Formats: sequence, C-alpha cells, structure tokens
Amino acid sequence: MALTGRTALLAALGSIPVGVLEPSWAGILAVNAPLVGAILCDYALAAPVRTLQFTRTGDTSVRLGESAEVQLTVTNPSPRRLRAQLRDAWPPSSWIPGTEQAASRHTVTIPAGERRRIATMLRPTRRGDRHAELVTVRSYGPLGLAARQGNHRVPWTVRVLPPFTSRKHLPSRLARLRELDGRTSVLTRGQGTEFDSLREYVPGDDTRSIDWRATARQTTVAVRTWRPERDRHILIVLDTGRTSAGRVGDVPRLDAAMDSALLLTALATRAGDRVDLLAYDRRIRAQVQGRAAGDVLPAMVNALAPLEPELVETDARGLSAAALKHAPRRSLIVLLTSLDAAPIEEGLLPVLSQLTQRHTVLVASVADPHVEQMADSRGTLDAVYEAAAGTQAQIQRRRTAEQLQRHGVTVVDATPENLAPAVADAYLALKAAGRL
Repeated sequence: MALTGRTALLAALGSIPVGVLEPSWAGILAVNAPLVGAILCDYALAAPVRTLQFTRTGDTSVRLGESAEVQLTVTNPSPRRLRAQLRDAWPPSSWIPGTEQAASRHTVTIPAGERRRIATMLRPTRRGDRHAELVTVRSYGPLGLAARQGNHRVPWTVRVLPPFTSRKHLPSRLARLRELDGRTSVLTRGQGTEFDSLREYVPGDDTRSIDWRATARQTTVAVRTWRPERDRHILIVLDTGRTSAGRVGDVPRLDAAMDSALLLTALATRAGDRVDLLAYDRRIRAQVQGRAAGDVLPAMVNALAPLEPELVETDARGLSAAALKHAPRRSLIVLLTSLDAAPIEEGLLPVLSQLTQRHTVLVASVADPHVEQMADSRGTLDAVYEAAAGTQAQIQRRRTAEQLQRHGVTVVDATPENLAPAVADAYLALKAAGRL
C-alpha cells in the first residue's frame, strides 16, 4: 500500500481542531478512525496491479543522437477502472541528463476490460544495447487516498548505432572516385589500373596512353582510358585495446575510428571493392566478413554498436595473425590504432613486416587537437611548460609515423573530425596510384 499526499493533508487538518479543542487520545481516535476506514475502502476499490497485461512495440534501433519511440500497451482485465501513474524505467544513458523523469513517467486511466497505449521517447547518449527495466504501476482508488503498487518486467531492447557523422563527406569523395573511374572528363592512369575504352587523342593527353595499334587502324590517334581496378579486398582492423578508451575532447578514440571505418566502407563498396571488418585486442571482439556490397555497411554498423574498449594491452602478434588469416590474398589492411610510441615500437613494429610483405598497410590514428594548442601556448611560465610538453608529444608522434613509413606503411594522423575524410583521401590516393 502507498499513501498519497492527500491522506497526509487530511490527517493534518483533522489534528488541528483536536489539538486546540480536545487534546486527548479520544479526539485523535475520533479523527483518524474515519480516515483509516476511508483509506482501506479506497485501497480495496483501486484496480489490481498484478493482473495488468503489458506488450511492447516500437523502434529496435536508433542512431546515437536521434530519438526512438517505444510503445507500451497496457491492458486492464479487472472489473474496476484503473487510475494509475506508470514509470517505464530504462538505463540512465537512455535519455539526456535531466529529462529522465518527464520522459519515463505517464498518467493513465483505463476503463475495465480496455487497453491503452503509451509512448516512451528515448534519446540515448551512448552506443550499445539499452534494455528495458521494470515497469512500475501505482493504481489509485477513487478517493485518491491510497494506492496499490507493483512491478512488471516487460523486456525490450533498443540498439544504439554509431552516428556516422562523416556521412557528409561521402558525396565529395564519390565525385573524386568517379573521376578516377573515368566517368568524368578527368581520366587517370596508374600502375595496375584496368583498361576501360578508347577515345580520340586531344592535346594534353599523356602520350604513354596512345594505342598505336588502334591508331594504325583508323585515321585519328587513339588513346586508352583507364579505371581503377575493382574487386580489391580491404580489411579494416579496429584496435579495441586500452589506448582506444582515451577521450579526445568529447569523443572516445574508438568512436572516431568507427566513424572512419564506416565512411571508408561506404566509399569502397561504391568503388566495387570488398570490405571486411575485424575488431581485436587480445581476441576478436567483432567481425564482419564475406558480406555482399549492399549488406556490408548495415552489418558493420550493427557489429560496431555494442563494441566497447577493453582496458588491456593489445596483443600485436595476435592481431597480426588474425589479420593475415582474414586476408588470405593481397589486400589493403587499414589499421585504426594509436600512434603512441610504446605500443607501436614494442608491439606493432616487430610484426609489421609480416603484414607489409603480402599486403598494403595503412595506419590511421586519432590526434588530440589540445596537444597542438599546448604547443602554441606562450605568455606565462605555465604556458611555456605546456608548449614544451606539447612539442615533445608532437615530435614523438612524427618519429613514430616516420618509423612506420620506412616500412612502407601509409600513415594518417588527424583530429577526430578530420580522421574519416583523411582516411578516405588516403584510400583514393592508393587507388589512383594503382597500389590496390
């Protein structure tokens, strides 16, 4: 049983004349006995809570930053009218802080034998699966003095997907891809590219593209046009070890790496290439392999949604072995990891030759813009120390990048908002150079 504020108010109002006119146990009993009787009667007339029936419908997935609607249908099979307050509980990260109480609480009135549908709006602030908690119902009697209360478990899961904020960069990269593919007036040629068609020579064309046999068969000079090779294999490897848990601004490094992986996947599938995903620290955390071009991006988004960093040191040898196993023939391996000196020098560099001997390797890392701000600090003693620390950190990252480049690795080091387009540009540059 739950008592309401109305009950307390009536008890207080009845105690005032008793305390003034007749302060005795008899006076208190004379006031409270009718009130207790009214409370018991009101409780008995309240609709039962245990017999209520619940079903859920609504969204099962939503992108981070967007809203999802989950509908809860409440059926009242009892012969009494249900007057209730209902709390549809979800984890705190299902709402923007401060909005939970207004979004999760509902007031319902359901006549006997009828049903009502209520909607709970979720706006999650973190990726992953959000599971519905208990539905708490407080059923009031007609006088509003007492209420029955009970809990029901009505399972439902909403998967919060990565936001894919870099999608805005896709049209411009697709335009560059069309230029490489020979569908615009800009025609390119690189080592390893595929022959596309013949056309008439115009001043400014590369003379190496002249097809002399075709020219001999006609009255004009003919040149070959080229397009990048298709059906290349790309393996995106996400390092989910401890370094991916660090936050750069308001974005975890892992989330920025995911955004880059999604943009590269969308671009590469449009280019006719096959894309696989591997998330690894000491074991495989997520995997997408062998999907058709139209299915790979949704499958990757779904696989990345529940992925969280693990506070362990990444096993570089295990990562290299897993990458080689998932890339049996020559591929582009895109490793999204940290450029911190210790993990690279002690972990990745000793096993890097195993990857570069058979594959083209691109290493992408999230740079902290605050380090650049520190390096530019001046004016006070503390600012000078910050500038020294920031400059030293930048020098270490450049030195690490140069070590990787000496092994034939393409390195991308950019801030979270610039990492995804920078990785896409590096992919297009490799394709234009015929290195895929």
